[in-house]
Amino acid sequence: MMTVPWYSSERPYEPKEDTPTMKKTLSVLFLSVCFSAAVLGTAEQAQAALGGSVDSIESDRKVLSTVRSATTVSPAYSVHEIVSDAITVREYVSSAGIVFGIAWNGLAYPDLTQLLGPYADEYQKAMGRASRQPGRRHFQVKTDRVIVEKWGHMRNLQGRAYAPSLVPQGVSVDEIK
Repeated sequence: MMTVPWYSSERPYEPKEDTPTMKKTLSVLFLSVCFSAAVLGTAEQAQAALGGSVDSIESDRKVLSTVRSATTVSPAYSVHEIVSDAITVREYVSSAGIVFGIAWNGLAYPDLTQLLGPYADEYQKAMGRASRQPGRRHFQVKTDRVIVEKWGHMRNLQGRAYAPSLVPQGVSVDEIK
């Protein structure tokens, strides 16, 4: 048998394009791409919260590993509470079915990326520009579209976030607590 150096353009064996191995490889690659697209598409749908529909509360519950606790209904809005051992989150939903505010309290802050949904990037950018004053226990990040407030101390961390443009007429932001 003749040895062909690695830099040679001659090849002792070239597989045909229609070999079963190549077909299998292409099939696996195609299925992997389809599966990835399906998973990413589902992940995008689960990102709605503030500004999302009432259905987004279920995805928040799953991501935050909480259980649904109670729902309080008033004429202008309803409050959906989800609870875990470490945190309680209340999502305020207008009569039109849109989440306009979120409040929380517990041992830790919740994943605001999940809860803020489409407002998360705007919040992160504003957070990077904000300066925290030493000794202050109240922190507020205010942008054109969303306001996020955090306060409290160890083992009792609290906060709220709301989109002023989504708050129903006649409802005070002080009711988001």
